[in-house]
Amino acid sequence: MATTSVKRSGVDRFLSFIEKVGNALPHPATLFALFAALVVLLSWVFSLTGISAMHPGTGETVTPVNLLSMEGLHLILTKMVVNFTGFAPLGTVLVALLGIGIAEGSGLIGTVLRMVVLAAPARLLTFVIVFSGVLSNTASEVGYVLLVPLAAVIFLAAGRHPLAGLAAAFAGVSGGYSANLLLGTIDPLLAGLSEEAARIIDPTYTVNPACNYYFMFVSTFIIAVLGTWVTEKLVVPRLGEYTGDEKPEEIRKSTPAEKRGVWFAVASMVLFTVFILAGLLPEDGYLRDPETHMVLRSPFMSGIVALIFLSAGIAGVAYGIGAGTFKNDSDVMKGMSKSMETLGSYIVLVFFAAQFVAYFNW
Repeated sequence: MATTSVKRSGVDRFLSFIEKVGNALPHPATLFALFAALVVLLSWVFSLTGISAMHPGTGETVTPVNLLSMEGLHLILTKMVVNFTGFAPLGTVLVALLGIGIAEGSGLIGTVLRMVVLAAPARLLTFVIVFSGVLSNTASEVGYVLLVPLAAVIFLAAGRHPLAGLAAAFAGVSGGYSANLLLGTIDPLLAGLSEEAARIIDPTYTVNPACNYYFMFVSTFIIAVLGTWVTEKLVVPRLGEYTGDEKPEEIRKSTPAEKRGVWFAVASMVLFTVFILAGLLPEDGYLRDPETHMVLRSPFMSGIVALIFLSAGIAGVAYGIGAGTFKNDSDVMKGMSKSMETLGSYIVLVFFAAQFVAYFNW
């Protein structure tokens, strides 16, 4: 029996090529290790040429440092630990994620996402699911674990194809990663990487984690609108009408304890916001710069990571007390510990990235 081959479009062939190239790339940590080794090798090559360049920040003449020399070997061996522990993205992400871990471990983030999606009117269901998916990246993998399957169940209950709901949620969680209305763990990470790069030119340069906030804020709505359009105009027509045997499930609504926990969290955030505003609004506020009284360069801006930790931690503890998910301090610590379990690959990546940046800086 003869088989007919389906002619693939140019777009399909291009996407397949991108997929193959992407799958062939080494692990990101391996890439940084290779880059670090390449810098060491190039330092030896360029040191033999006698070339030099002018430092754009200081105007001094810079010559290559041979990292394969005895002095270079000593630098590599004695600074390896310091390079790692002093790498800006490491500490900032760890601190922010500790607070997010409390909020996630208490159940606050999952409950809020479920309440938002279930309260959405039918005509805005797709938009709300994509929008919630974008916001879910504040707390690591909660979007994939909770929102993606929940969206499929909600679409099925609404008489629509469950795969369309699953696709909409996945698009929001994955496609909207790093866009958000709130500062999350990705913001200190990006700021730390930018700061390390900037300090190659200016060792005193500081990048605030909130530097991308306007872009993130606007991107959240743009991605939600585009994700909704793609789902409704492209995905839904291709899927057609759902003809499966799966019956709609009864969607669990928030319990009285969960609702009480949310109110506790809201009350705690109102008090925390009052504390922040009291330190910012007065000209001599305690969160402003004590000398210039400015907000742009102040303890508030430089302490954004600490504020992320405190706000998420306070809201999580308040929810845990109200909902009864936190019985004692051990439950809080378990939430923080669990958030650290997801950072194994990140810490490995940071180790090699820190060495690469340090070698390049030398």
